[in-house]
Amino acid sequence: MKTKYIIPFIILTFFSTFLVAQTSASKKPKIYLVGDSTMCLYDESRFPQEGWGMPFANFFDDSIEIENHAKGGRSTKSFLDENRWQPIVDSLKTGDFVLIQFGHNDSANSKDHPNRYASPEDYKKYMGKYINETRAKDATIILITPVTQRKYDSNGELIKSHKEYCDAVIELGTAYNVPLIDLNTKSHELVKKMGPEFSRNLYMIFEPNELPRFPKGFNDTTHFSEFGARKMAELVLQGIRELNLDLVNYVVKPYFKQ
Repeated sequence: MKTKYIIPFIILTFFSTFLVAQTSASKKPKIYLVGDSTMCLYDESRFPQEGWGMPFANFFDDSIEIENHAKGGRSTKSFLDENRWQPIVDSLKTGDFVLIQFGHNDSANSKDHPNRYASPEDYKKYMGKYINETRAKDATIILITPVTQRKYDSNGELIKSHKEYCDAVIELGTAYNVPLIDLNTKSHELVKKMGPEFSRNLYMIFEPNELPRFPKGFNDTTHFSEFGARKMAELVLQGIRELNLDLVNYVVKPYFKQ
C-alpha cells in the first residue's frame, strides 16, 4: 500500500471499528432501576450508606447494561412530575427491563410533602402509567413492593411496613399480569429471622463512636448499610430466579479457580 494511503486507511479503520462498537453497545439490553432512596446510588461521602441497586448491578455480566435512575425522596408522583420518567420511556427498546419500586415517599408519612404524597388509589394510577408506557415500548416491567423498615411495635413485633402500598402493587401485578417480586415480605422475613440485635447491621444504625461520621450514633431504620444493601439485592435476585425471568440469562456465571 502506498504511503499516502496509509494514514487515511488507518483513520477509516479506526472510525469503522468505533462505529461498530457503538452500534453493538446500543443494541445491548438495559435494566432501568426506577425508585427511591432505598434503591438509588450514593457517593463516597455517604459511606457506608448504599441503595440496593448498587450491589445489584454487580450480579450481571457485561452483555447487559444497568442504569440506576432511582432518586432519594421520590414517589410515583414526583418522579413523573420532575420529568424523570419520560427520558427513560424515550430510551426504552425491545428487550429492555424496568425494575420499579416506590412506596416509601408515597405513603401517609409524606402528607406533609404534597409534592410527593400519593394515596393508594393515586399510587395505583401512576403505577399503571409506568406499566402501560413500558409495555408500549415492548420492554418488560417488573414490580417490586417497597422494602421493609426496621420498626417494632410495643410488643416487640416487627411492623409490616407500607401495607396499603404493598397490597396495591400486588393487586396491580395480578390485574396487569406483570411479574412481581414481593421484596417487602422477603425483607420482613429476613429482618425477623435476624432478630433485633443483629438486624441493626442491615440498616444505618450505629452506636456512639462506632463510626467517625456519627460520633453521637445514628438510628436510621429505613436506609441500608453496604451489608444491608447487598442482602436486599440478593433478595431481588432471588425473586428474579423464582420467577424464571429472562434476566437470569444475564447473571454472571459461576467463577472457578483454575
